[in-house]
Amino acid sequence: MSKITTELLLERAVPRSTRLRKIETLNLTLPDLRVLNCNNNKLEDVTALKQFPLLEELTYENNVYLTLNDDYKVMFLLQNLRLLNGKDITKLAKHVRHVNSRKLTSKVTAHWEKFFRDQLPEKHTAEQVKSIKKKFLKSVQTNVVCGPSSLSEFTRWRVKMIAEEFLAYSLGLELNSDPEPEEKMDENEEEESNESPREDAEDKGQVTVTARKRKRNCSKTRSRKKSKPQVTTEKEAVVNPRKSSHVQDEPAPEKPRTSNQPAKEVTPEQEAEETSKNGEQLPKGQSNRRSSQLTEEQKSQEQDNGVVTLTPVKNSKGKEDVSAEPLHFLQCHSKGNSREDFKTQLWSCVFEPLLDSGARKDPVVNSSRTVATCGGESVCLIDCETGTVLKKYKVAAEEFFSVAWTTLTMVISDSRKKSHNILAAAGRRGIVKLIHVAADFCYGEIKAHKKPIATLCFSPTRETHLFTASYDKRIALWDIGIPDSDYNFKASQLLVLEVLSIPLRIALVPTCPDQYLLAGCEGGCFAWNIKLAKEQKARPFEATFQFPDEDGSMTTSHRVDGLAFLNDDVVVSKSSKPGCIYVWSWSRSFDTKGKGCQRTIAAVILAELEWSTTDMSYLTLSTCPAKDYVFCGDEKGSVWMYNLSSYTKALSSAKGKRFPLQKKIAPAQVLQWPELRANGEQLTEVLVNNVVSDPSFTYLVVLTSVNITAIWKKS
Repeated sequence: MSKITTELLLERAVPRSTRLRKIETLNLTLPDLRVLNCNNNKLEDVTALKQFPLLEELTYENNVYLTLNDDYKVMFLLQNLRLLNGKDITKLAKHVRHVNSRKLTSKVTAHWEKFFRDQLPEKHTAEQVKSIKKKFLKSVQTNVVCGPSSLSEFTRWRVKMIAEEFLAYSLGLELNSDPEPEEKMDENEEEESNESPREDAEDKGQVTVTARKRKRNCSKTRSRKKSKPQVTTEKEAVVNPRKSSHVQDEPAPEKPRTSNQPAKEVTPEQEAEETSKNGEQLPKGQSNRRSSQLTEEQKSQEQDNGVVTLTPVKNSKGKEDVSAEPLHFLQCHSKGNSREDFKTQLWSCVFEPLLDSGARKDPVVNSSRTVATCGGESVCLIDCETGTVLKKYKVAAEEFFSVAWTTLTMVISDSRKKSHNILAAAGRRGIVKLIHVAADFCYGEIKAHKKPIATLCFSPTRETHLFTASYDKRIALWDIGIPDSDYNFKASQLLVLEVLSIPLRIALVPTCPDQYLLAGCEGGCFAWNIKLAKEQKARPFEATFQFPDEDGSMTTSHRVDGLAFLNDDVVVSKSSKPGCIYVWSWSRSFDTKGKGCQRTIAAVILAELEWSTTDMSYLTLSTCPAKDYVFCGDEKGSVWMYNLSSYTKALSSAKGKRFPLQKKIAPAQVLQWPELRANGEQLTEVLVNNVVSDPSFTYLVVLTSVNITAIWKKS
């Protein structure tokens, strides 16, 4: 046998445009191929390698889109494979091909027997078989799991293969030996889900209420022709777990969350986890896919007597809400993927920036419609228009409190540079997870603090600079570095800001983001000089701000749990004084020429915003600078929206003077929480922990205390 038929080198050291994406595009006919080298390409799929059944040695290093799941796929597909990327995989491959396959086959069979066998009549038509096949394949890929979460994509791939073989044998169906790619299948399912969103959600551990465009005089309820699977809930599931507004409401770092997930089986798959650089992998997903690759056991309930209903309500002024339409209500952060979880609290969301540099120059269109949300043990990426959960990332025993985006210019293997969006996520464990979203890979972590991290913030001018604010009463500045093509990176701590109380919100001053940082804390509002030219690495605060107390006197002792800049100068903050949000000036309050640190400064209040009279804490606010909007949720599930466009002109014209305070500025609109029902019971006592709009104010994402992410669209 000639050497050219036994060994093939496809390694590329050429410009990116000529790198291989798909093996099948080469039209190779080499059935006797033994050795294949595909290093330094852009391969996206490995299943085409099955055309080389005798392959013994395979190398595909520096293919950024290939993950641990692809390693397992080739181990299964290539029965003679001994060496993968230079490592002997004989023992692990045997486990993948035999032990793992037996376990999955057993689970697939049991799933059919328990949930689907009785659904098929003894005398069935071809149409009935086709329908039950589609439902079974969808359900089994969602609910059958085995091994660690980082291999969820491989498991889903194998489960589908096993399920099709099982149906072919049991029902005499024709086996599709070259099935459609998962992406195409899921797009078709997406079309069907428009007719039955609840049925689609039942397989994904989500509650979705997709509200179509409504006429003004639509009825309060809608009849549905099809019966939908039931979403059950216990009465105590809607009880507010935060009983008071005191400091005791903080997450208790001494008592980490216990997980109700089933124990994972110990297999050689877990040993392979070490190859992922101490990071968890996300399931691969295209922009039109729902997060159907759930990574833990979830309860499989196939019931038909319950629906989730959405009833339009009127706003506080007695007029119908016509400015925003509710699009989706998603239950995608459930602990253990339980459909009965209405207790997991959702805390932070931020829209993904666009990679196109031209679009980023326009502040109105500098983000996509993809939003990252966090709460409980998971981080989700959601397409706001379709309600699709694009990707889901989970860490057992973690509780995520904050997420933040940055765009890194990474050097790929051919020395060319490319921009990639990186998502940082952190919470109770004090560890920052760094996720390369395009590669669906958590490539590393930074052990930033010994106590929980309350919030994260990237510098707008230095892409690798990340601020972390922790319950250890410190704010740290990190340089997270830029990962190389092998995801090696080096993080270093640049600065530590000393805080007198727990920092809850942080914001860099827009006019000088490399010099001053503002923080809302349990014990007040503080500012620090963060200029790196100074030698001092650990710094006390430079100023603390006074605000009016309930009796009108100025005080620094107050909790500031909401903080954001409306423009380059105007700050919006929410303190412990009930029913009030302050609008104040940074430049008129803080004199940069002041000498000494730890100064006490009276904030120059420009205006007050009327808000709920609750003293409930941690209901934060956000701003949309391009549209001069301020948003804040309340303890009743409502979203207060303030249009300050007419006020900002007056505020800027009052140069050097205190803006004449009159009555509080009322909200332009209050979006009330709709009637959302599960198992016939209304979901009540909803706290809006956070509400964020995209820069163009097209979408409004509302995070709640009852594990529901609500998405509204401005009409």
